[in-house]
Amino acid sequence: MEEKEGVNVDEFKHANISLILDSYADIFSSFDPRPYSEKAVSVDFVSECKRAARDINEFDLELNLAVPKTKRNLVDEARIKRRLREHFHKHFVEKEKEMKSIRKGGISWVVLGALLILGIGWGYLRVESEAIHTIIAIFEVPGWFLVWEGLGKVFLESRKAAPDYEFYKKMSNVRIVFRSY
Repeated sequence: MEEKEGVNVDEFKHANISLILDSYADIFSSFDPRPYSEKAVSVDFVSECKRAARDINEFDLELNLAVPKTKRNLVDEARIKRRLREHFHKHFVEKEKEMKSIRKGGISWVVLGALLILGIGWGYLRVESEAIHTIIAIFEVPGWFLVWEGLGKVFLESRKAAPDYEFYKKMSNVRIVFRSY
């Protein structure tokens, strides 16, 4: 078996995400005094997980966390696993709602804009007055604005939110395994 700085590298070859920790505290915010079952997950820890998961296209992930053998505590590990699952699931649900809201809002704008444009077209065909044509023409710009901005929300804005959504979707079902080194 290959060893690297006290860590059995062979154990981690099959893992999708592997992180080496100095202690359980590396997982959580150092500013939060609450117990592991309630503690805020560290932004640095989440960032490392995102970096490690970025190129993984699978949704059946395993998160291996290596902790020094002398610092392992099975009771704490059970609480930490539960807390991490809660954290990842909570953020997945939030990101899923955000994605649906962006798409729903975008589609609403497109439909409203299309209806406005259709109404304008109908108005041009049915009304003979030049004064009314001028008023109708003023509404053409907002109609096209709604269509294009709505399409931008559906295709561009949702694309910006997609990486976080995909990450939390992957991590919401992650298997968390603690290992010793």
